Amino acid sequence: MPEPSRRQPPTELARLIDDAITAARTGNDAWPALERAHIASQPWAWPHTRVHAAMLRLAWRKRDRREVTGQLIRLVVAGPGSLANRYPPGNNGRTTMGLTEHGPIPDNLADLLDR
Repeated sequence: MPEPSRRQPPTELARLIDDAITAARTGNDAWPALERAHIASQPWAWPHTRVHAAMLRLAWRKRDRREVTGQLIRLVVAGPGSLANRYPPGNNGRTTMGLTEHGPIPDNLADLLDR
């Protein structure tokens, strides 16, 4: 079995992240999918940053000023936080949670992240 990469997530997680970003462009309630993708993406700088960019686009479309501001800040710190392995596991990536607040990781995501 190949050693896990710090540059990109395993295929199954990468697909989950891509699907959530795609769904966010067209879905009615994209936040739950993006929150799940955020939890899945945190260990990898580029996917983590992509999820925050998708969250920023959604917040902009919804004209949610608080979320836009929060996502701009998170967009700046997401990549470096992942690279330094300093991110709060289970954080949903939204302004409803503090930047360093930990949250629950759904069991099926935890299984994927543990592989």
